[in-house]
Amino acid sequence: MTTFPGTARVGNFMGTHVSVDIRTALPTRELTPVLDHAFRWLRWVEETFDPDDEDSQIFRLNRGQTLRQVPELVEVLHRCDELSKATDGWFEARINGRVDPSGYIKGWALERLSRALTQSGAVDHLIDAGGDIRVRGSASPGKRWRIGVRDPKTGVVRRVLFAHDLAVATSGRAEIVNPRTGERQEALSSVTVLGPDLGVADAYATAMYAMGPVLARRFGIELGEGPYQSLIVTRDGQEFGTPGLAAYSGAGTLLAG
Repeated sequence: MTTFPGTARVGNFMGTHVSVDIRTALPTRELTPVLDHAFRWLRWVEETFDPDDEDSQIFRLNRGQTLRQVPELVEVLHRCDELSKATDGWFEARINGRVDPSGYIKGWALERLSRALTQSGAVDHLIDAGGDIRVRGSASPGKRWRIGVRDPKTGVVRRVLFAHDLAVATSGRAEIVNPRTGERQEALSSVTVLGPDLGVADAYATAMYAMGPVLARRFGIELGEGPYQSLIVTRDGQEFGTPGLAAYSGAGTLLAG
């Protein structure tokens, strides 16, 4: 069987393990600087957007201190406001006067990284950071990537997806609060959202987890009429998947729960 040579690298990003697996047949002298740049980008994002880092722009923003001219900061805050409106406030980066775009920033950073890899010629790649996954191209010539959707608490594989171009975000590992009450949401085990943009999928997954099972299922059905599909897992193990997930299965049909 023909395979891609490629290369891979692992590191840490926003408190989680991140791996970049490139399968495009490019020489090492070209792939090495591409990966160097990739991990420099992730470090810059963390240094800029970590709300607990006293030197970050988000920390300075929350303290009312002078900020650097960072176009990406404006972009992220504007997008968070748009996503808040799109989810009727269930995704919220501004709570009690404090800005924290964590529910969007990881997916946004990995989506930007994926686009940069594609532009550099590394068109066949998989990026995985703690359940946030972005794939493009092929795992081997003509073969879709195989993506395991794992329960963030147990590690159990809930679904196996196959795709050439897909973003998959899963919420449930970190604590998520109901933005309307400030209380920790504990009714769901996990929410997975997949679609064309990892930042958006990340925000939708965060919002749906915060909603709880009833509203999350309703919102997921509405999303399923467009390019974003979802899988909701309750605390007792019940699964509710939108019909569009079937397009990414190896075979067979998945019906909504």
